[in-house]
Amino acid sequence: MKVLLLNGSSRPEGCTCTALREAADVLEAGGAETELLFLGSGPVLDCTACRTCQKKPGKCVFDDDIVNRIIEKAREADAFLFGTPVYYAHPSGRILSVLDRVFFAGKDAFAHKPGAAIVSARRAGTTASVDVLNKYFTIAQMPVVSSSYWNVVHGNTPEEVRQDLEGLQTVRNLARNMLWLLRCIEAGEHAGIRPPQAESGARTSFVR
Repeated sequence: MKVLLLNGSSRPEGCTCTALREAADVLEAGGAETELLFLGSGPVLDCTACRTCQKKPGKCVFDDDIVNRIIEKAREADAFLFGTPVYYAHPSGRILSVLDRVFFAGKDAFAHKPGAAIVSARRAGTTASVDVLNKYFTIAQMPVVSSSYWNVVHGNTPEEVRQDLEGLQTVRNLARNMLWLLRCIEAGEHAGIRPPQAESGARTSFVR
């Protein structure tokens, strides 16, 4: 079992990383291999909807940043945790630009693999940000892992996040639920259960 964790903050060791490491500790204690990937703090190109990735599936045409690396790693991963700070009541622009391109070019690498979002904030905008990230999972046929409350931590510094005992408890419960679901999927595969094949081809325009 391998879980890929993405840190969508501009700070490699900030509040978001603190929450993701809490989850990673539980996952590793449960026998999973984890990789925590920092998206970087430099500029990231947004998706230009050029559709080149439809001609070369699995690869974004812009090959000078982390996006294609993530797609490659996603093919080897069994589950995902996306972490982001809250900026103006939504996820960081960095993680949204990366995920837009990752899912346009490499959505098949994520299908039927569990995913969950973890959000850090000083105060508000958390549940709206979780909702935005969850939509990547639901459009890619990914089971969304739940916890015992919203997957959020509060704090303005890593030290303050460590004082959010309920938030970190929720993160740990999320990691335990992800481990359980991964084992269920593994048991299903051993029993011969395969993922369903989705229909495709139908596209309805609402402007007639």
